[in-house]
Amino acid sequence: MTISTDPSSADELPTESDPRKDSLIEYPSLFPIKVMGAKVDGFVAALVAVARDFDPQFDETRLELRESRAGNYLGVTLTVTATSRAQLDDLYRALSAHPMVKVVL
Repeated sequence: MTISTDPSSADELPTESDPRKDSLIEYPSLFPIKVMGAKVDGFVAALVAVARDFDPQFDETRLELRESRAGNYLGVTLTVTATSRAQLDDLYRALSAHPMVKVVL
């Protein structure tokens, strides 16, 4: 039986993955999410409600609104405090599933 003293052999051992290192985002941090939908009454309020479900301290003053050229659609940038990858994934899913939302970036 030989025991290797080669330090590179340690790379072959299984190691636990640290989920914080699997992301380029440092948590917590402010994270912008762009959402587009038809420019209708209640669209922005609906987005704010979804954002608050995942970020209770969501700050509405950070909202950025941009109308389409023809004025039929509205782009909204929501800046949330991201606390984890799971939180962001769940927020993206909730926004994407909302009936008023066309696109989430």
